[in-house]
Amino acid sequence: MQSYPKNWPFREARKILHRLTKEKKDAIIFETGYGPSGLPHIGTFSEIARTEMTRRAFAHIAPEMKTRILCFSDDMDGMRRVPENVPQREMLARHLGKPLSAVPDPFGEAESFAAHNNRALRAFLMRFHFDCEFVSATELYQSGAFDALLMKILALHDEIAELVRPTLGEARRRSYSPFLPICQKTGRVLEAELLETDAAKGEILYQDPESGERRQGSVKGGGAKLQWKVDWAMRWIHFGVDYEMAGKDLNDSFHLSSRICALLGGRPPEGFRYEMFLDEKGEKISKSKGNGLSLEEWLRYGPEESLSLFLYGEPKRARALHFDAIPRHVNEFLTRRASFASESEEERLNNPVWFIRSGGSGDRRGGGGEGGGGDEEIPVSFTQILSLAAASHSPSAEVLWGFLRRAHPNLSPETHPFLARLVNHAISYFEDFVAPKKKIRPPSDRERAALSDLAERLKALPREAAAEAIQNETYAVGKAHHFDPLRDWFAALYEILLGTPDGPRFGSFASLYGISETAALIQKSLHKS
Repeated sequence: MQSYPKNWPFREARKILHRLTKEKKDAIIFETGYGPSGLPHIGTFSEIARTEMTRRAFAHIAPEMKTRILCFSDDMDGMRRVPENVPQREMLARHLGKPLSAVPDPFGEAESFAAHNNRALRAFLMRFHFDCEFVSATELYQSGAFDALLMKILALHDEIAELVRPTLGEARRRSYSPFLPICQKTGRVLEAELLETDAAKGEILYQDPESGERRQGSVKGGGAKLQWKVDWAMRWIHFGVDYEMAGKDLNDSFHLSSRICALLGGRPPEGFRYEMFLDEKGEKISKSKGNGLSLEEWLRYGPEESLSLFLYGEPKRARALHFDAIPRHVNEFLTRRASFASESEEERLNNPVWFIRSGGSGDRRGGGGEGGGGDEEIPVSFTQILSLAAASHSPSAEVLWGFLRRAHPNLSPETHPFLARLVNHAISYFEDFVAPKKKIRPPSDRERAALSDLAERLKALPREAAAEAIQNETYAVGKAHHFDPLRDWFAALYEILLGTPDGPRFGSFASLYGISETAALIQKSLHKS
């Protein structure tokens, strides 16, 4: 029996492969669900990205099988609350309860609020070159594509309701129905008690909870939508879904939808429960609150690859999502990318770069090679670029490229476009997060003596001295001036010279910045204090 990597995407892929031994299909269907009730955030995007990683693993172990990813937008869901991070909130409040596809766009850019949010998500999917098929709930309900299943659900109305009611509070339990009528008068999605059902005609009689009037309606052609747990089961059957991820908080809902799916004669998909992302306060991120990082914010400060790496890592552990995570994941991607080129095929399948860059088949921007940036060598870390920005009087791309070319004369934005992106990201990150907190402190008497000693030693080194030689001299100075532990000496260097609490390996920084320039920076700090 062939063995495969034990990372989580390949574990999930094996579950799908096992499913195929019981059911023969022409294509494997992956689904992700999205409620466009607010601007898409990383939590929304992560499910799609992780599903794509699983599909890549499955395509590797079953290359003869076709695969599809459906991104289902539940844009017929009623708007329950007004998001906090959008304009024209008073206008939106007048449309509460209406399907999101019928709510005006507060940004004035699309035909509806759902269309605006759908468009934003599509733009990000295209930016990451994900091969997804976008599906609108409104279009499917109104076109009649769901009608046959809706009629079947109406025929099994009481049986389905009995499955769901034990999971509800007492008030909702009495009036629960799988169907949510769409009021022809107000256009709102109603949570109404059904008084009568006609399974033959596909009609329902309900009491309008707002006016108290009795109204007749059809479940077909968009006259009603399903409560989401029943809707979920219906989608699985309609599309023949084989695999769908969901947050850990939906574990009970997934099991209930699976029971409904089986009652309707379908087979529930394989699944994966991931933990939620938390903001800096430890709270779950939310589209309506707008807390946590937005996709635009991450991609201002780090490349797409760093975000994909963050999403790859430890999906079953709750993780804090804040700006400090960006430089760390940019650095880790560069490290993983550098090792990828020399790895065996087996090792590559355990390297996140294999999943991030289309299975190692090349840069999706057409740069060729394997991993972000094609074949171009990236000889510096993101932290080193940030430290160069901190040492510069007024950091700019031109200034930083000057430092980079001093140590690596072959570098240029034209020959190294991925590095050019990193430089621009570093400048943005420095300006927004490092510079406002930058606080250069004066040295103590012992630190002053050590800094003066280091400056003299650096001046004695040849201009072309390697980073390791600089690092050795720095170590020697720390030991000579009795810093114990030595990390206190290196922390002092960054606090006094750059105004930051930490930084890259000091020898590497000084090599990039320039030995004489680093000595001058030290002398400047001594004159200031």
